[in-house]
Amino acid sequence: MTLEALNYLIAWPEIFLLSMACIVLVVDAFISEAKRDFSYLLAQLALLGSFVLLLMQPWDGRELAFNNMFVQDALSTVLKLGILALSSVAFVYSRDYLKDRNIFKGEYYVLGLFAVLGMMLMVSANNLLMIYLGLELLSLCLYAMVAFNRDNGNASEAAMKFFVLGAIASGMLLYGMSILYGLSGSLVLSDIAIAINQAGDSRIGMVFALVFILVALAFKLGAVPFHMWVPDVYHGAPTAVTAFIGTAPKLAGFALIMRLLVETMGELQTDWQQMLVILSVLSMATGNVIAIAQSNLKRMLAYSTISHVGFILLGVLAGTAESYAAAMFYTLSYALMSLGAFGIIMLLARQGFEAEEIDDFRGLNQRSPWFAFLMLVLMLSMAGIPPTVGFWAKLAVLNMVVQIDLLWLALVAVFFSIIGVFYYLRVIKVMYFDEVVDDQPLSCGRDMQVTLSANALLVLALGIYPAGLMSLCLSVFV
Repeated sequence: MTLEALNYLIAWPEIFLLSMACIVLVVDAFISEAKRDFSYLLAQLALLGSFVLLLMQPWDGRELAFNNMFVQDALSTVLKLGILALSSVAFVYSRDYLKDRNIFKGEYYVLGLFAVLGMMLMVSANNLLMIYLGLELLSLCLYAMVAFNRDNGNASEAAMKFFVLGAIASGMLLYGMSILYGLSGSLVLSDIAIAINQAGDSRIGMVFALVFILVALAFKLGAVPFHMWVPDVYHGAPTAVTAFIGTAPKLAGFALIMRLLVETMGELQTDWQQMLVILSVLSMATGNVIAIAQSNLKRMLAYSTISHVGFILLGVLAGTAESYAAAMFYTLSYALMSLGAFGIIMLLARQGFEAEEIDDFRGLNQRSPWFAFLMLVLMLSMAGIPPTVGFWAKLAVLNMVVQIDLLWLALVAVFFSIIGVFYYLRVIKVMYFDEVVDDQPLSCGRDMQVTLSANALLVLALGIYPAGLMSLCLSVFV
């Protein structure tokens, strides 16, 4: 097999996704509004095709392509499969929601597919330019998706804040990368890692670059004190877009941490570990405390996201293969929980009404005991209460922190988790113990009902049997 053929074989899922995104873009321009479902089906076919092509690739080993710019390994395969699956479910949830608001446009799915492509490039990047290319492709698509409902002033405001702060983060990342390139003379991550290892005691320049890169990563993940955009974007964006932003990009952000901090700057672990401790504690404290005061469910979930990012950083800062696996397990679990929660919000919404307030869930058990049960499972999982996957995710991360003799940090995490339980239980209390205020029956497509049920039941199933997913994550690093 020639080198060129090997390159294309490794990147075939990305090539297929790019081709299908272009096809959706062209086809959508020639079909009527009544046939817009065809664009949706093509988008789902693109994700399914890429998923199958990924499954056909070997899981073991590490293959490089395109002059070492692109890497295919177990980490990239698992995360890309997760990104494609989460994006497909988000598209299912979004269809009825977009139709009810007369914004069921092909552009939503085109932007979504290009955003997925950007995430996949980030996950497989082995070069600073490739990382930046994937990140910008993702970011530009998300900016447009947040402002997708042009008649909504909140969406436009959120998109502007997202764009400005995202541009600052991109500038920080580019500056840090420029310093790394200047000191190492290479854009390839493995070469930079060797240069850091050989720098010895004169690594002050590398640490300087690390600070800029870590600030940019904190911006993208929404860690405190670089979290300002998260509540406004989650609240202002259409819920269909919020569900997309709050799930799959978290996996790409985790990949970015692994590629830049762990694989490239592993020799500087003592430096970035201290920084991550501060970011983690601030994120858990700010996210959990401020979430208590929120009456808007989307804003509450935004601050909840910030606190969960703090837990993910706990796993990373522990600095062992098992802790990285625990952080990956937490990221996958959180994305699954978050997607289900936003799916329930879209389920309750209808034309002319957004079910964004916590009070909109009053008496949900009387309207639909099944969907109230699904929301119960999701809220318990986010709170970290057994027998849900959220409990095992938090336990795995805390165990890793204790193993590196940071018991005080684990106790801090437990303390703020207990605070976080309050606002999740408040949603459950409203659903089961308050009087119903809206007795209109819930209506949604059969596909959404089945997918949403499977989403929440998977959270419960993984809580009862977490070993399968944890073994998969461990196989990536051990």
